[in-house]
Amino acid sequence: MLTMEDLEHVVATWIVSVWQRRALGEYAPAWDPDGTHSSNTLFAASFAQTGFAMQIPSPELFYELLPVHHITRISRRGVKIRGLWYDGGALEEYRGATSIWGGRHKGQWVIRRDPRDRRRVFFQDPITHAWHTLGWSGLPPVGQMPAFGDARVRDLLKKAAACGLKPKSDAELLPVLLELIGSKIPVSQWPTQMTKTQRTDHAREIAQADAAQTDRPAQNPPGDGTGPAASTAGDRSNLTALRWPQRAQQTIDSIDAERRRRREAAVPVTPKPPPPLGSSFRERNVFILPDDDEEDRGPAEHG
Repeated sequence: MLTMEDLEHVVATWIVSVWQRRALGEYAPAWDPDGTHSSNTLFAASFAQTGFAMQIPSPELFYELLPVHHITRISRRGVKIRGLWYDGGALEEYRGATSIWGGRHKGQWVIRRDPRDRRRVFFQDPITHAWHTLGWSGLPPVGQMPAFGDARVRDLLKKAAACGLKPKSDAELLPVLLELIGSKIPVSQWPTQMTKTQRTDHAREIAQADAAQTDRPAQNPPGDGTGPAASTAGDRSNLTALRWPQRAQQTIDSIDAERRRRREAAVPVTPKPPPPLGSSFRERNVFILPDDDEEDRGPAEHG
């Protein structure tokens, strides 16, 4: 069985050694219509005529190629992108303000999203032009969270609507999301008891998480004031694309951490342990004689 990397290598080798070496026929260049040319020979001819000027794109090109969303207003909850709320420290001074961006979308804020990883979106400061990461408001404050994409978000919002859930914050959607990712299947049975569609979905999420992590520019060191690392207040988890059974164990750990957090929020103070059985009866019973105190007796009482 071939892995994705092996299959990609086979396809790339076939394209270069077979497909690009085929004769073009009627698609030959106008300057040599009777000659025998292929894609490789034309590529070499272009180098001979014009040379080669290497232009390495900047890392910020990654953000420019992501799907764009135009937001009219940044509220106190942050920005809402396709049903989920995102927030971060980079939005503090722009809440309730009008964007200075002009052009076709004048007065609107620009937010970029990666469809492969919906745990975060990206915001460009209109003054410094630095890119900042905005984390999903429903992420747990501690621990790790498996990556999820657009397809999982659609399932999440559909299930929340079917259950009649109207959350006041996205934190209430986290248990539903973990339930969808975990599929209510014990770790020992993953992925043998999953359907083919479920296995395909989970494998796709893993591959997309790998691609998103590889394509994303390396974060600058903290304190330099630029790049995604400059604002990570809302990005409270690290992307970890795990295989079986590590991904299954990570999902179970996330569910346990969320349950523990909700229990601690409901009972902030540890309750006192209950008294021993029968203690209340002994306190109220007037017929029980008090215990004799041997130390209070004098020498005469001992004979």
